[in-house]
Amino acid sequence: MAVTKTRETVKDLESLEKALAELRKAQKAYALFTQEQVDKIFFAAAEAANRARITLAKMAVEETGMGVVEDKVIKNHYAAEYIYNAYRDTKTCGVLEYDPVYGITKIAEPIGIVAAVVPTTNPTSTAIFKALISLKTRNAVIFSPHPRAKNSTNAAARLVLEAAIAAGAPEGIISWIDEPSLEMTNLVMKEADIILATGGPGMVKAAYSSGKPAIGVGSGNTPAIIDDTADVVLAVNSIIHSKTFDNGMICASEQSVIALDKVYDAAKAEFLARGCYFLKPAEVGKLVLFGQGIDVQRSGVAVAAVPDQVLRLVQRFRKVISLVKGQHRGKLFVG
Repeated sequence: MAVTKTRETVKDLESLEKALAELRKAQKAYALFTQEQVDKIFFAAAEAANRARITLAKMAVEETGMGVVEDKVIKNHYAAEYIYNAYRDTKTCGVLEYDPVYGITKIAEPIGIVAAVVPTTNPTSTAIFKALISLKTRNAVIFSPHPRAKNSTNAAARLVLEAAIAAGAPEGIISWIDEPSLEMTNLVMKEADIILATGGPGMVKAAYSSGKPAIGVGSGNTPAIIDDTADVVLAVNSIIHSKTFDNGMICASEQSVIALDKVYDAAKAEFLARGCYFLKPAEVGKLVLFGQGIDVQRSGVAVAAVPDQVLRLVQRFRKVISLVKGQHRGKLFVG
């Protein structure tokens, strides 16, 4: 069964209010489903998402201009099959526990509507993950995609919805904003019962300031420390592999390397041997740092505003990492 043709495009506040009302209605019906029904829907949705992992990965890269198709396939696969296997046997309906000594019964109840804010860096895998955990817990979910990733995000949401409906879920249990804006995202966070916010610091702060329960995650500033007990070859190899996976789109990827004096020269030599490039101070200021240090690929800066040499640098070497020695200013290298 396909998504009903009567679904109204969510492009303004009026259509968003209608979508939220439909979500609320669908969720109330879904809250009455049994564990067997929920697990059937959970499986069907995860299977459909996993089958589309390659198509969705290509769509995300084409739309955003960021990341690596093969790596996004892995992330989509993880968000679908791994998440399914992790929670397939988790009970989310009815009585979870009963303590006869104290007479305490724990009963699983859905929260209601989940507001899912999705970033441009990991659009399809994030949408798959949030849709699946919402279905498993009998919640409705509405996606607020990043404007530069709206098509791929919403395609993932639609695919999961169609599979869920075919497996017996209420129509309208998953929705999305077709023409996202800050105003509409704020309304979604205001009306939802819980917020799952993945995005920049401003968006995460807005979620935590909304007055609703919120779980937020944003860009990290992850350092890797190489000390004198480390296997330098293994450490450098691991850092490069982690940082270049999907061109560093995952917020947990390393943003800097701190090498102690005893291993600094060995670490630097290993990075160079593996094709990393150390920028001279003049190159850092000229080619990488803009104003307060904007990173081109993750900041949303218009491509037309970026000098050609910077784009060539980013495309060739992918992401920036810093290597720090002692108390001195670190030298940036691209790896």
